[in-house]
Amino acid sequence: MSSATTARPISPSLSRLFHPSNYINGAWVNEGDGSFNTVVDKYHGTELAGIPHATEAQMEEAIAAAYASRGVLRKMSAGERSAKLNALADLLVKDQDALAQLIVAEGGKPIGYAKGEITRCISTVRTAASEALRFSGETVPIDHDAGVGKTAFTKRFPIGVIAAITPFNFPLNLVLHKVAPAMAVGCPVVLKPAPQAPLCALALGKMLEEIGWPEGAFSVMLCGIPVAEKLVTDERIALLSFTGSDKVGWHLKAICGKKKVALELGGNASVIIDEGADLPAVAKTVAMGANLYAGQTCISTQRIYVVGGAFDAFKEHLVKEYNALSAGDPSDPKVSVGPIIDKGHFERIGSWVDEAVKGGAKLLAGGKAVDAERNVYAATLLTDADPLLKVSCAEVFGPVAVIESVKDFASAIAKVNDSNYGLQAGVYTNNFAHVKQAHDELEVGGVIINSVPGFRVDSMPYGGVKDSGLGREGLKYAMEEMSEPRLIVY
Repeated sequence: MSSATTARPISPSLSRLFHPSNYINGAWVNEGDGSFNTVVDKYHGTELAGIPHATEAQMEEAIAAAYASRGVLRKMSAGERSAKLNALADLLVKDQDALAQLIVAEGGKPIGYAKGEITRCISTVRTAASEALRFSGETVPIDHDAGVGKTAFTKRFPIGVIAAITPFNFPLNLVLHKVAPAMAVGCPVVLKPAPQAPLCALALGKMLEEIGWPEGAFSVMLCGIPVAEKLVTDERIALLSFTGSDKVGWHLKAICGKKKVALELGGNASVIIDEGADLPAVAKTVAMGANLYAGQTCISTQRIYVVGGAFDAFKEHLVKEYNALSAGDPSDPKVSVGPIIDKGHFERIGSWVDEAVKGGAKLLAGGKAVDAERNVYAATLLTDADPLLKVSCAEVFGPVAVIESVKDFASAIAKVNDSNYGLQAGVYTNNFAHVKQAHDELEVGGVIINSVPGFRVDSMPYGGVKDSGLGREGLKYAMEEMSEPRLIVY
C-alpha cells in the first residue's frame, strides 16, 4: 500500500505510549481507507499523530474476532481476569506522569485535572479487579407454594461483545469505564474513541497487548461514520455502550436493533444554594465546578439557583471567584480554564453567550475570548437569562453558567426539574428536611449534598434520566449491564 494511506510519524516523546495505528485482532494496522484522523495539541495546534481511518473490512475483522473470542474469555477464571486488571493498573501507575501529559496535549485538560484523571483510572481498574472476584448472582427464595423443598439461585454470565463509543473529555478514564468492567465480567470490546482525543485509547491497546489480554478480545480503531454505524448495527454486538451527546446517542439507539443499550449523555447540571450555606466557601467550589476544564464535562455546573435573600451576597462572592480563575496554557499548574476542544465549539459557545446578552441576559463575568487563536474562552457568568435561551436550556459544554434567585427551596427544585436533562444536581444546605426533599423530588440520577453536581467517585452508580441517558456506569453497575442472570432450580 502506498505511503499516502499509512500512519504518519509521531513525536518521539509520545511514541512509547501508543502506536499511531488501529489495533485490530491483536495486530497494529497502519493502513486504512486513505484518509486520516489528525490529532493536534489543543493549545499549541501542532500535530501529534495521524491515525488511518479503518475500512469496513477492518471493522468486520474486529467484530468477527471479538465474537470468536467470547469462548476464550468464558474459560478465564475470575482470578485470571482480576490478575490481568491488576497488571493493567500497575502499568498505569508506571506511566502515570507521561499519560497525564498525553491527556494535556490531546485533550487540552489542565495538568492538575489530567493527573487527577490518571489517579481515577488506577482506581477504576483496581476496583474492577476487586469486583471481578466478588461479582455473582443471588439466592432466590422459592421454598413456598410449588417451590417447597427446592433451591434456586442465579449465576451471571457475560452478555457478549461490547461496542464502546467514548468522548474526548476523559480520554482514558471514560474508556476504562467501559473496558475495565467488560474485562472483569469477561466480555470482548470493540472501541471507537473520540476523534479529537484518541491517543490514550491507543495507549490502552498497547497496555492490554503488554499484559497478554487475549487476541481479538479488544480492538480500538478510528473510522468514519458509515464504518462506525456498522459497529452499532451489527447483530453480533450484544451491548452498545455510548457516552456522548444526547442527539447522537438517541440516534444510535434508534438504529442499533435488538441489542442492549447503555447511554451516558449530556446535561445542563444545576446547583441549589440554600439559605444558611457558607457563601464564600460555596462560591469558590461552584466557580471551579462551572469552569474546570473550560466546563467540558456533562456534569459541569451550568445553572445556579440561590434561595431567598442570599442571592446578592452569593453573587458578589461568585463574581470574585470567577475573576480569580486563570485561563490559558493547560500545562501551567495555575490554569483551570484551558482551551475549548476545537474551533467549532469555541465559536458556538461565543455565539450562545452573544445570543443571551442580546436576549436580555446580564453579563457578570467573562463573555469574551481570552485567546481566540488557541480557542480559550473566558469563564462566563450570566444572570436574568430567559429559560428558553440556549445557555439556560441546552448543554453549553463550555465555561458558561447562569445564576438566578428563587424565592424558596421548593421553587429551586422546580427550576432544576424544568429541563430535558437529569444527570446530577448539587444541593448546598444545612437543613436535613431539604436534603430529604431534594432526594425525593429532584428528577436526576444523582443528588450531591453540599457539593457541586460534578462530584463523582468511580465506583458509584452514575447515569441520568430523561434525555441524559439510560442505564448506569460505575464498575459493579456496568458489569450488571454487561452480564445476564441465568436461573437454576433443583
